[in-house]
Amino acid sequence: MTRVWKWNRPVTVREVLEDLQQERSIAYTTVMTVLDNLHQKGWVRREAEGRAYRYEAVSTRAAYAAALMNDAWSQSDNPAAALVAFFGMMSEEQRQALRDAVRIVQGPETPRTPEPRQQEAAHGGAAQGEPAQQEAPEARQEENPGSAEGADGR
Repeated sequence: MTRVWKWNRPVTVREVLEDLQQERSIAYTTVMTVLDNLHQKGWVRREAEGRAYRYEAVSTRAAYAAALMNDAWSQSDNPAAALVAFFGMMSEEQRQALRDAVRIVQGPETPRTPEPRQQEAAHGGAAQGEPAQQEAPEARQEENPGSAEGADGR
């Protein structure tokens, strides 16, 4: 499958054979049997071309990997724990790829309209019948920096 995915086009047994023979000695019949088995399992489709067949992947390598991960995850008795363990095995580069993938799946972030109470608070008012919110302690400290800390910032 690696060769079929790599070329991303219909391939013949002869093409796969010649590519594999650059790395090791392998028989034509072995490659033919493997491609026929992949066809029987539904991983590749084939189309006759003269006396030979051209084989083409039914799905992408990414879709295959995703199906494997989904299958393994769905068989877990604790999917959340399985994900935590899986994420723990990832490199930082893989975690960044995961974050990027989640952003792609979620689509572009659209700013949400604040709820009425949030709008009132943002404009300094309060919703009817409610007391005004108190200012956060951090904001009060900034007005009088010397109250909590010395003049030198300690």
